[in-house]
Amino acid sequence: MQFKLQYEIMYIKNLTLNNFKNFTQKELEFSKINCIVGNNGVGKTNILDAIYYLSFCKSFLGCSDGEVINHNADFFSLKGEYQLNDDIEETFLVSLKRGEKKVLKHGKQPYKKFSEHIGKIPSVIVSPGDHVILTGRSEQRRKFMDIILSQTDVVYMDSLINYNKCLLQRNKLLKYFHQTGVYDYIQLDIWNERLSSLGQLIQEKRKNFFNEFIVPFRENYEFISGGKEDINAEYITYEGNLLEILRSNLEKEKILLHTFSGIHRDDISFTINNHDASYTASQGQQKTFILALKLAQFDYIQKHKNTIPILLLDDIFDKFDFQRVQKILQLAQADKFNQVFITDTHPDRTKMIIPEERINESTIINL
Repeated sequence: MQFKLQYEIMYIKNLTLNNFKNFTQKELEFSKINCIVGNNGVGKTNILDAIYYLSFCKSFLGCSDGEVINHNADFFSLKGEYQLNDDIEETFLVSLKRGEKKVLKHGKQPYKKFSEHIGKIPSVIVSPGDHVILTGRSEQRRKFMDIILSQTDVVYMDSLINYNKCLLQRNKLLKYFHQTGVYDYIQLDIWNERLSSLGQLIQEKRKNFFNEFIVPFRENYEFISGGKEDINAEYITYEGNLLEILRSNLEKEKILLHTFSGIHRDDISFTINNHDASYTASQGQQKTFILALKLAQFDYIQKHKNTIPILLLDDIFDKFDFQRVQKILQLAQADKFNQVFITDTHPDRTKMIIPEERINESTIINL
């Protein structure tokens, strides 16, 4: 109990889905440990996606807003009622009608910008698609960093949004100059300076984040694996003054027609026993990497938001071996997580998920 007193606690009490994916209308009540059980295809993951959507205004599965609307409807809405520290109730509502703009409300008050909402409901999801963080393209690893930092640092999120806008405009200029054959170097340098200023701020924040993040990452990997491997991670970014780099790369960019250098090309390198983990790690080691990264994400957000995130575990029994699932359950039994959602296909298996001392704090939802 001493653990909980250090942090604010936010958890979702009720969820109402209207025309969200396969659900035409569904009302759900939750407790601290929630096991969502049913056959494949009944919508277990969609419930987790709805909870995630209320945190991030988008699907973790990569669906577009239009794709989450039920095929037989022209709108969807999600309403979540949350409890903060057992004494404050908050309601969040997101809705979208085909052909119109998405609406997001905190209580009855609409947000002017969706970015104002990010971080209000800290959440971490572990899903089968997370392997791309390790084995996918560099943009997947940048996205992983951005999701964490955007929940904990408003300045970072605003800077990243503005950087991406500047990058888009600079790339458009490069293509326009190529088409016309006339280069306005003064105009281009305005974007160079803006991109450099934002890039330097973002890079510094990523460096500080990574220096702190790598500690819980290593600790969690050792906890899950039993300390059997020597693992490491390194943040890879450009070196030097970005403004000078942009100016010196211009001749190359006239041919490539896009901005060649900047924080939009940052990456993370993972190694195991001094070898590239994306190539040499076994499937079990790759899964350990992912779980360690996600648990470190949980730890980092908890520390910097002073709030225990909601933990969403999608299909972990089928995608992770028993040993790794047991490690997560050990943490749950130690009361590390305040609210957990777990999807599973086997009703009998859910019995092992819930610690005996937390039976009264658990709910099993059969779909």
